Amino acid sequence: MQQNSLFGAEPPPTADIHRLFFALLPDEATRERMAAVAAEVRAQHDAGGRLIGAHRYHLTLQFLGDAHQFQAGRAAAAQQAAADIVAAAFDLPLDRAGSFRNRSIPWWLGCERTPEGLQTLFDRLGVALAKRGVRVEGGHSLTPHVTIVRDAAAPLHPPIAIGPIAWRVSDFALIHSQLGSRNAYTVLGQWPLAD
Repeated sequence: MQQNSLFGAEPPPTADIHRLFFALLPDEATRERMAAVAAEVRAQHDAGGRLIGAHRYHLTLQFLGDAHQFQAGRAAAAQQAAADIVAAAFDLPLDRAGSFRNRSIPWWLGCERTPEGLQTLFDRLGVALAKRGVRVEGGHSLTPHVTIVRDAAAPLHPPIAIGPIAWRVSDFALIHSQLGSRNAYTVLGQWPLAD
């Protein structure tokens, strides 16, 4: 496991929101392909809204929740759960663009069918977190997507075919997202998948 040197140092209390989640992070070449498709889809379908910066692209695996302070103990337990995971690397073809019908109308890139490797990783991580007493939020089902636009003018419905964009997933990460004064992501750890 690779660990960020900032881990363990608790930031002072602020009005910020501290979010913890496990995610898949694309490599640079995959990010660039995703950004090009995102710009093309937005332009062709008059999305309005704002494009998400490619440096923030991720696919959430397990959402651990929000708090007003960084929860070092919870993050440590989540890291221990991640270290228990044995799963294989897999291919994730992004072949659809669509949107959710919530307040901010986010547009996303996703897949028509969830790859078996992704479902296995999601399930095993959920079990490992439960064994370590780490509660997850947002349900127990997986809707694989990478958000590309926020606050779109209208939904992109039904989803449209794209690419596909080939994404080789060889690891997963625990992310601390600080929303407010910093609006920054910090990778707290990354764990490899077996090839």
